Amino acid sequence: MISQVVVGLVFTWFYDPTFGLLNVMLGWFGLGPINVLVTRIWSLTVSFRRALAANRLLHDPVPHRLNAVDPEQIEAGRLDGAKGLKMLWYIVLPQLKPATFIAFVVTIIGALRSFDLISIMTEGGPFGSSRVLAYYMFEVSLSEYGFRMGYGAAIAVVLFIIMMFFITYFLWSMYRDEKGGR
Repeated sequence: MISQVVVGLVFTWFYDPTFGLLNVMLGWFGLGPINVLVTRIWSLTVSFRRALAANRLLHDPVPHRLNAVDPEQIEAGRLDGAKGLKMLWYIVLPQLKPATFIAFVVTIIGALRSFDLISIMTEGGPFGSSRVLAYYMFEVSLSEYGFRMGYGAAIAVVLFIIMMFFITYFLWSMYRDEKGGR
């Protein structure tokens, strides 16, 4: 938790519109300063940086992932006349499906529970654009909206059910794939 607080502070300083490194680099190219954390789209993207980093861990070593692609299937696709996007869509991507599915589930669960970076960097964002369920639970139960602990507990139960749904589906599909039920 402490490391995420430090990461949030560093990125808040990086995106600062007055002295942040991003705006200093934009100034080198003659572009004006922008306040990334106040723009709706950018604040949401920046807040979910951790989920994007988890995807990079699963897909980053692209040559390693491409080694998992069966060369016999690639050759069969070439013999059948598949090129370019058809080769990618019908032969390569289906073989990368397990890693992509894991990245998808990890991203959804991470986005649902990402509280620390949103709390530090955007505090729910401009007009609530980067507010996630975990941060909303904090706002309702412990913030200026009042101490509505029951409502916060209900949000926690809904968050648990949503995460449990994704985890159950993930485990079920892994079990189905291991049994060869496709």
